[in-house]
Amino acid sequence: MEQAPHEHGAAAPDTRAAAVPHAAPGPAGWAPAARATLHCLTGCALGEILGMVIGTALSWHNVPTMVLAIVLAFVFGYALTVRGVLAAGVGLRAALRVALAADTLSIAVMELIDNGVIVLWPSAMDAQLSDALFWGVLAASLVLAFVVTTPVNKWMIGRGKGHAVVHRYHH
Repeated sequence: MEQAPHEHGAAAPDTRAAAVPHAAPGPAGWAPAARATLHCLTGCALGEILGMVIGTALSWHNVPTMVLAIVLAFVFGYALTVRGVLAAGVGLRAALRVALAADTLSIAVMELIDNGVIVLWPSAMDAQLSDALFWGVLAASLVLAFVVTTPVNKWMIGRGKGHAVVHRYHH
């Protein structure tokens, strides 16, 4: 009895990646771009909010608080992607490479917009945790970051980059 070529173990990863329509470059829809941006926003918001809360609660100056928030946004953003890729059975090094490839531009754009809004909004940098301005500007900046980053993710997915890379590992 002959075995079909697809039953050999070496062909499985290539077949799986090729079978996922999101993995191939081509026109990308707004829905996958919005989902990718929401995924990115979740990690960014967790890190951004935690960094701003920590820096503000410790009465740090604006620059160290913002640096902490940006670093934590990248850490949380990458961590969410790594967690999902690890669940697909990929090793840690490969999962980290996937996260870096998938999320770096998206997180960078999101952080640029988010922090730009906070810096430019009058009195936002001096707001305290108990101020409505602190939370209102933070929320507005994240919404604007989502709106600006969604077309970036649409463009990347359409070229087989960004979250199109992550989708190769979804079951």
